[in-house]
Formats: sequence, structure tokens, C-alpha cells
Amino acid sequence: MDSAGAALDDRLPSDRLLRVTAAQWSAALVWTGPDGTIVGANPAFARLAGCPLDGMIGRSLPALLDTGGRDWRTIWDGVQGDRPPPGSGALCIPRRDPVPVDLHWQHLADGADSLVLCEMRGFDERERAEAVARLQQDVLELVAAGRSLKQVLDFLCRQVEACAPEVACSVMLRDDENRMRVAAAPSLPGAYAAAIDGLPIEPDVGTCGTAMSRGEAVMCADIATDPYWASRRELPLAHGLAACWSNPIKGRSARILGSFALYYREPRPAAPFHRRLVEACVHLCALAIEHDRARAEINRLAYFDTLTGLPNRQLLADRATAALALAGRTRQPVTLMFLDVDRFKTINDSLGHAVGDQLLVEVANRLRRLFIEGDTLARPGGDEFVALLPGCDAAHASLLAERVLASLSAPLTVADLTLTPTASIGIAVHPDDGMDFDTLLRQADAAMYRAKQAGRNRCHFFRRDMNEQAVRRLEMEAALREALDRQENGPREDAAGEAPFELHYQPQVRLKPHRLHRVEALIRWTHPRWGAVSPMEFVPLAEECGLIDRLDSWVLETSVAQLGRWRAAGVPVPGLAVNVSAVRFARGDLPDQVRAALAANGIPANDLTLEITERLMMTEEVGAHDALDALHALGVTLSIDDFGTGYSSLSYLKRFPVGELKIDRSFVKELDIDAANRPLVRAIIQIGEALGLTVVAEGVEREAQHRMLEAEGCSIGQGYRFARPMPADALVRWLAGEGKHWVECPADACFSI
Repeated sequence: MDSAGAALDDRLPSDRLLRVTAAQWSAALVWTGPDGTIVGANPAFARLAGCPLDGMIGRSLPALLDTGGRDWRTIWDGVQGDRPPPGSGALCIPRRDPVPVDLHWQHLADGADSLVLCEMRGFDERERAEAVARLQQDVLELVAAGRSLKQVLDFLCRQVEACAPEVACSVMLRDDENRMRVAAAPSLPGAYAAAIDGLPIEPDVGTCGTAMSRGEAVMCADIATDPYWASRRELPLAHGLAACWSNPIKGRSARILGSFALYYREPRPAAPFHRRLVEACVHLCALAIEHDRARAEINRLAYFDTLTGLPNRQLLADRATAALALAGRTRQPVTLMFLDVDRFKTINDSLGHAVGDQLLVEVANRLRRLFIEGDTLARPGGDEFVALLPGCDAAHASLLAERVLASLSAPLTVADLTLTPTASIGIAVHPDDGMDFDTLLRQADAAMYRAKQAGRNRCHFFRRDMNEQAVRRLEMEAALREALDRQENGPREDAAGEAPFELHYQPQVRLKPHRLHRVEALIRWTHPRWGAVSPMEFVPLAEECGLIDRLDSWVLETSVAQLGRWRAAGVPVPGLAVNVSAVRFARGDLPDQVRAALAANGIPANDLTLEITERLMMTEEVGAHDALDALHALGVTLSIDDFGTGYSSLSYLKRFPVGELKIDRSFVKELDIDAANRPLVRAIIQIGEALGLTVVAEGVEREAQHRMLEAEGCSIGQGYRFARPMPADALVRWLAGEGKHWVECPADACFSI
């Protein structure tokens, strides 16, 4: 084979034509033997290499052609076999820039003789621009297709290495602790990548650390002598890495996201084509990284609670569906634990949403520590938390619930206030209580509500009868809301001609001498389907669903207006008592409403008594205390309802402007039967006398109770012994008739209407 690279017979015209064809072929052609020695080449190869053709014959092609670290034997075997040889590389001639080339290989055999023909085509400027454009297009398509950041960056590095086989690419990311993390390095030695992963981002920590620290490109043409590698140069040199060019990846506001680096296996600077590639790649990396972070943020917003960072209802439902499907195959239990923070609405309303949010975050943090890997703790919303517990049976769930209650009960300080949170927990277990997530959640919610009814700060398991109660509760809330709307804004009567709500009045009488003291306004609700609904059922529900303000306001204004009408008609009702929920005081407008209602109906303030619970006295909310003081200054009497059943404390009787105590009916009920109740009642009466407070006994039903209360010095009695609660017109008839038997009026009073 001569210098033209054609081992052909000149005697035949066809052979000469083939020889001329090889000589005039536009692509570079190289023939090599099994050891990689060049045995022939055409003039196009000499032009591509920039060397005389004679100087190429006999040289080693593997020494001139960089194929990304592939050894010649692998290439030779691949050309002859079914393993594809490299399709691109770089022609590396000493003292010249590497020339990227496309490679096409062909095995030639003549008997026992074998050669390999390599066809090379170099990139011109247009082709290089097209290569960069293709790279950008391919990467953008991967990003748009939703591929992972690791896949996108790995693909980017491999494409760059295909365009410039003499380089090895890496992409490093900056983590939250300002350390380097290897995101992609397909051609770097694995041991080297592992060694640099996690290094701090600081000046003089290699090329990448320096580039990210300074925010500018750094070129180390010779790692062996470069000061940036002074303390770590043995590491890259041991893996055959001799030079490195690193560029910082910058996001919005010039924030450093990471670095894009090219490593070389011999000392040298970056070629112009490499610079063009890197310029495009740095922008592509920034776009891919920020797109990934934006997608992660969208995912966080879609599937995680923004306040606590816990999974939200959607993610909980997805995980529950998967867990239940697996449980159906493995027959393992799945437990759903529904937790609701007790009295959270009161905290939120009285102390503000900021305090409420801090409390929820602390509750979430305490709960996190109690669950194991594989469990899901979620916050569907508000003050509710749900735990999905695969493989957990009822016995283990009970123990875990006890740990939850104990953990939450530890006091915490929020905004200089010491709070002791408690929770009510409901538990439902698959498959006994439900086969799907929605059913289990509904059952656990019903069990949680039963725990609240039982006194809060406890756990209840679901029972079948809870479903009916839960449905009734939802229906009642809707009906209560509708009834209030109709009472306040619409026609006063329903389809049956009856008002949704009605006030009944129960007399309170002085025991010595017998005379009417006042009447207490008691709300009644008659539903078209359910009939008379007990206030013990719908008033607590109104507090829970945020309707108590409206209900209390209606009762106050309606009853004061009724007292005004009685006064105008000459009906001798000395005074009025109205119950006010503790929640009502949080709004701060109660004193103004009372003042307006009294003025509008011509009622003196001292003829009105507001009955409040002990819970209000225990609150630390300043607005509630101010409201109590304002009402007292107005002349309204404040009475503590159900005294002795709550947080009884003598200190608040002295601190707050209370004028009256009401002995709870539970003490009066067995007064004449259970001797143990009499000392308790006597003690309450003596407390009232010592503090100058009027004492009212409610629930007086029998004559024996009446006599005992009189003997102990109780001032006022209320109950069926004297009169039942009755509508306004019935009270007028009672005063004129049966009421005379129990009420002896002063000489100037008249009961004849």
C-alpha cells in the first residue's frame, strides 16, 4: 500500500480508478493493522491532521485518536464483532488543538490478512454550531418531558463528551450546607467522584470549589503545579486527570447553584470549541436546576402543608390508597389515627393566629418524633392531624395513642404564655372499620368526636353506632345554620308556620320571703323532622362550628326586647338572666351590644344578669377580662353558672366582678337522697355569704330539696318545684294564676293582667 493509501493493482483501469477515488475522497481515510499502526491514508487525512502524508504512515492511530479512553483492542474487536465502535472522537496532534471528528469503521479481510478502515469527518464551524444547537434542543426536550435532574445532567455531560471526546465532564451542585455534591460525572473515575462529593465550597478547594466560591470561571491548565490544587492535587493526578476548567452555574439574582467542569487527561488549556460548548451548557444546567427546584416547590405546595411541612390530605390519600391495596394482598392491618387539638379555636380567637400557628408547629414537631419510617403523619388542615400506620393493629395503636397524649401534654411557652396542649384522638382499623381511605377517615373522625364528647384529652376507637351520630351532627350543623339565617334575615316562620327558635322563660324565686326574683331566658329549637332538639345537643355544636356568636346575640336582643314589652304592658317581671358563651367574649363587642339593647328597650342595667361559665374566668385573654369589667361598670350582674363543676377557684371570685353563684343541678339533684351532697351545697352557700355573693340553686324539683336549701340559707331557687320553662305568653298566665301560689308579692305589685 503506497502513500495514497491504496494497495491496488495499477495494471487494471478499474483498479487505478478505485485508487484515484480513495485519493480524492473528501473524508479522511486511514487503514490500520491489528496493532493500530497506520498502514495507509489518503490526502484528506493529511489535511485534517495538518501533517505531511508520509509522516503519518507507520504511526499509531490510537496515539493520535482520542476515543474517550477506549483501548485499541476493544475497538478492533468491536469493528469485527457486534459491539459498536466509537462514533466520535478527537484527532490529537502534538502542539495543535484537538480536532473533533465523526468516525465510521469498516473491517476489511483478504484471507488471513485483516485491516480496519476508519473514515473521519471533521466538524467545520457550521457543524459545530449545529452540534451545540442539537445539544441545547435535546436537553430542553428532556427538561420539558419531566425527566429527573440527574438524567438531564448525565445526558448533557455525555453529549458534550461525544462532541469533544478528549474531555470528561462533571456537574457539581451546591447544597444547603455550602458543600459540593456530584450531580453528574459519567466519565470521571468513580473513586474520584466519591472523594470530591461533599467537599466544602471554599477558595483553593480545587477548580470547582474555587469557581463556586468566587463566582467566576477558573482554568487550571496543569493541576500538578496549580495553587488551587495545592492541598489535593494527588487525588486527580492519581486518576489520570491533568487539567480542569470549571465554570460557576448561576441562577436568578446571580445565586451560585453549582459548577460545570471539563477535565483533561494532559496539561492544556480549554480549546475555543470547548468554551462555546461550556457557555451553552452552563445556561442549560442553570435552566435544568431551577426547573427541577420549581417542580419540587410545586410538588411541595401540591402535596405538603406549608405551615408544618407535613404531607397534606392529597398525599395522605395517595399513600393510604397504596397501603390499603398492599394490605389487601398481605392481609396486614392498617390503622388511621385522627387527632384534633383541643380548644384550638379558643386559643386562635383569643391569642391570635400567630400563636395558633406556633402551637400547631410545635404539635407537629412533637408528633414527628413518635412515628417510625413507613408511617405517614399528615395535616389535612386546621388543627387536625392524621397518622397512617401500615402494619399497626389496634393494640399497638392504643399504646401509640397514649404516647401521643403524654407527649402533647408537656407545657410549652408561646409568646410569653405557657400553654398545655391536649388532643382528642379517634382510631379506625382496616379492614374491620373500612376498606378504603375515605371510609376509614370518616370512621376515625367520628371516633375523635366521641373522644371530645367524653371530655377531651383521650382516645376512642370507632364503633358502628358512631356513624349515625356523625351523620346527625353534620345534618344538625347545616340545619342550625339554615335556621339562624331564616331567623335573622328571612321570614320569621318556617313552612309549618313556626319560628325556628323560640325563647322560654323559667322563673327564679327568692326562698325567703317568697317572691319572683327574675326569669332566665332559655333557647328552644323545634325542627320540622327531629322535633324538639335539646340545647345540650345544639348549643355545644354551635360553639364548635362557629355559630355561637350569632345564637347568643339573637338570644340577648330577643329576650331584652321581650322584657321591654312586658314592662310596657305592666307585667311584673323584676329582671332577666341570659346565658352567654365564653366564646362570645372574644369578639370584644359584647358590652356595646348589651348597652344598645338595654337602651333601645328602656331596661336598667341592674335588671340584667349575664350567666357565664368558669372557663371564661380561667382564660388569660385580656379582651375577655376587659369585657367583664366593662359590663360590671355598666351595672350588669355577672353570675357564674354551674359553679363547682369546672375549674373552681376562690381566687377568681375575688379578682373578677362576680355578683352571683349558681349551684349546679348535679349537686341539688340528690340533695335529699345522698347525704354526701349536703356538705358540698352548704360549702358553696357559705362561700357565697362570705364573699357577699347571691347564691342560686338550679334544678330544685322536690319540696324536700326546697326546705333543705332554705334551711342552709340559699337565697334563690330555680326548677320544676316552682315552674317549668315556658313561652312568654304562658309566663304571663302563670304570673296571673299558678304563680301566685309560689310568689308572694309586695303590696304594690299586681299580678292581674
